Amino acid sequence: MTAPCSPDTFAAPEQILAPEWLLLRDKPVQDQAILVRQGKISALGSVDELQRQAPAIPVTALPGRLIMPGFIDSHHHLTQAFGKALVFGEPSEIFRRVWVPMESSLDEDFLYLSSKLAALEALRGGFTTVCDAGTRSAAALGSIARATEEAGIRCVLGMVCNDKQGTTLLDKNSILARADQHISAWQGTGLVSPSLAIPIPEIATDAMLQAVSSLCRDAGIIFQTHANEHLVAVERSLEQRGQRPVEHLYQAGALGPQTLLAHATLLTPTELRMIQETDTAVSYNPVASAWKGNAVAQAELMHAFNIRLGLGTDGTRSDGFRLMDYAEAAQRFAFGMAVGDSSCGGGWPWLDHATRGGANVLGLGHRTGEIAVGLDADFLLIDLEVPEMVPSWDLSWELVRLANRDQIEGVFVAGKLRLWQGWPTDWDARALMRAVSAQAKAGVAKAPIQKIHSFTDQHRQQHNARNGQEIGHGGQHATAAAALNR
Repeated sequence: MTAPCSPDTFAAPEQILAPEWLLLRDKPVQDQAILVRQGKISALGSVDELQRQAPAIPVTALPGRLIMPGFIDSHHHLTQAFGKALVFGEPSEIFRRVWVPMESSLDEDFLYLSSKLAALEALRGGFTTVCDAGTRSAAALGSIARATEEAGIRCVLGMVCNDKQGTTLLDKNSILARADQHISAWQGTGLVSPSLAIPIPEIATDAMLQAVSSLCRDAGIIFQTHANEHLVAVERSLEQRGQRPVEHLYQAGALGPQTLLAHATLLTPTELRMIQETDTAVSYNPVASAWKGNAVAQAELMHAFNIRLGLGTDGTRSDGFRLMDYAEAAQRFAFGMAVGDSSCGGGWPWLDHATRGGANVLGLGHRTGEIAVGLDADFLLIDLEVPEMVPSWDLSWELVRLANRDQIEGVFVAGKLRLWQGWPTDWDARALMRAVSAQAKAGVAKAPIQKIHSFTDQHRQQHNARNGQEIGHGGQHATAAAALNR
C-alpha cells in the first residue's frame, strides 16, 4: 500500500526523494532517487549513493509512487480563462468574434484574475510550465506575470508586436522599443521568461515579421505565431498574398529555430519542408483541433522528420494526461486508421513531446522538461496504486492512455511543493474562485462578443421544438415510435 504523505513530508529545503519509479529521458527506472537542493536536481542515483554524497540530508521513501517531469503547455491563452464554454460549438476563427472583443475589454485586475485562474487550472492538470501566446489587452503584462508567479508556475510571457491594425500601419520602431523593454524586464527573472508574438502573420508587415523573429533569435527567446490553424485563414492568405501562411513566414524570413508555430494543421509537403529545413518548432494542439479546428496536425509525420514538437492546450482544458491521450488518439483517427498504423508512435513520443519536447520548443530545455542533474526540480508525484494502473506492463504507454489527473498528489516547481492533491499549499484558491465568480460575468457582459452557437439548454429547446414540428407533420413516424416504446 502507498505510504501516507502530507505537504509537511516535503517541507525540508533539501531532500533525497526515493520513489518506486523515476521517469528519466529514456525510460522509467526503479531503485533510483533524486537529490533536490536549492530548487534544482543536484544528483541522481541509488539511495545509498546519494546518502554517501549528502549524509545529512533526509531520505523520503515514496513506495507506490512515480516522480516524472512536469508537463509543459507549449501554447496557452492565460487571459481567456473567463471565456471557456462561451466558444463551445462555435465555428472557426473564434478569436475575431469572442477572444479579441473579450480581451480588449480586460483591465489589469481582470487580466490578473483570469491569468491566476488559468495558472491554477494548469497546475491542477500537472503542468509546471505554460507558454502564454500574448494578449490583445492594453493592460500591463505585469499583471499576468504577477499572477503566474504567485500561483507558482513557470511562464513564458508573450508580448504582441504586430504593426498592422486593419488598414492602419502602427509605428514599427516604437513597437520594437517596447519589445526590447519586455525582454530586458523578464529575461533571467525566475519563473517568468519573455517571448514576442505576432498572433497571425497577416497582421504584420513582412519587415515586422522578420524584425521580431530576428530580435527573438538574437535574444535567445522564442517568437510565437499562429499558422494554418483554420481553412479560412489559409484561404485568406492565398487571396491576399498568393501564399499560404507558412510560405508567407518563410518568404518574410520569420522561420527558424527561434520560431514556434501554433497549430500548423493544414500543411502542404512544401510547408513541411520549409519547417524542417529552418528547424522551426510546432505546438501540436490536439484538443483544439477536436473542439474548434478544421484539421489535425501531422504530428507523427513531423516526429518522423525530426521536426521539434511540443503539446499545447490552446487554453481548452488544462489536463496533461488527457492532452497526451488526445495527442495519440487524434493521430490514429486522422491518419493511422487509413494506413493501418495501430501504434501511432508507440506511446513514448507523446510523453516526450508533453515534457522534454515542450521545454525544447520553448527554449527552456536547459532549465526544465526532464529529470536530469542540473535542471530545475519541476516534477510531479504520481500515485500508481490505483486500479487503472494495476497490473502494469508498459508504464510509459500507460501514462499516455490510462493515467488520470486525480493521481497527481504533488506538483513541484523549482523544488517547491506548489499543489497538494489539487490545491495550493500557500495561497487561497477558493478565494480566487469566489473573486472570479463575482466579476467574470460582468466583465464578459460588457465585451462586444458575438456568439453564434446556442448554449446547451437553449440548443436542447431548439432541437425539441424542431423534433415536435417534424412529428406533427409525420404522424406515421410518431405512431410507429410509440408502438416500439410500448
